[in-house]
Amino acid sequence: MIKPADVSTKRLISLAPDNWIKWVTQIPDIVAGEILNSEFQWISRESDVLIRVESPQYGKFLVLNELQLRYKPEMPRRMRAYAALAEEKYNLPTYPVLINILKASDAEIPTSYASNIAGLRAIQDYRVINLWEVDVEIAFQQPLPSLLPFVPILKGGDNESTIRDALRILRADEQLNQLETVLGFFATFVLDSAIVQQILRWDMALLEQSPWYQEIFSKGEARGEARGEARGELRGRKEELYSGIELALEIKFGNQGLELMPIISQITDLQELKAIQQAIKTVNTVNELQQVLSANLT
Repeated sequence: MIKPADVSTKRLISLAPDNWIKWVTQIPDIVAGEILNSEFQWISRESDVLIRVESPQYGKFLVLNELQLRYKPEMPRRMRAYAALAEEKYNLPTYPVLINILKASDAEIPTSYASNIAGLRAIQDYRVINLWEVDVEIAFQQPLPSLLPFVPILKGGDNESTIRDALRILRADEQLNQLETVLGFFATFVLDSAIVQQILRWDMALLEQSPWYQEIFSKGEARGEARGEARGELRGRKEELYSGIELALEIKFGNQGLELMPIISQITDLQELKAIQQAIKTVNTVNELQQVLSANLT
């Protein structure tokens, strides 16, 4: 049986920090130093990974790595804030990188923030990396072990053969084999769950050990509990389930998934809502989920 996984972003990047920062910055002679504390006193937010680096051409500076499951419209403003806070805290220039994991829409993702108030401008550029646009061969050739768990969602990685290749590499390395749950989690986005179980040879329940899984399917529950405290136990439980379902739909299927919420909100039976929440974890498409909803509404 696989081990419980430590799959934080910091853990992933620390596997090969030099190769990672060379990839995200495209600066070939850059060298990674200390992975710094990225918690900023002025805001209740911790940037994913902040690395002190050095380059013969650019000297010492910071690389700020911000990973998002799906891009959100507020990210340009946040990238400006994170970069400024990092520079203030460590007195070094900052190279911000926004890495988007899952595609949210076909809209172009901006690479800068800009505002102009009475002629006073604020501008922050940052690099954007969309993992669905990254060729899967990069994970194998550079090598970039930090990208191996994301192979199923990389360009050209959404097939059984490539996922098996990534799995072999992870299992062969004691330092990497704990990342198997992350690979399995993202494989469920592109392959049938039964095929994923066959490839990985373990029960899908083990995905629950993954923080990525917990982020999608548990945050909404906590949000709903807070909303429901003052509304009575039964109503609060419904709010909890609605919030968990909404968050799961947004992250797994994007806006197309959220279009199902008006239908789901018509369902008031707790057991039916729980069944829908479980179904989101296993279905592969919105159409499959619609079939589940139809069965619950008949």
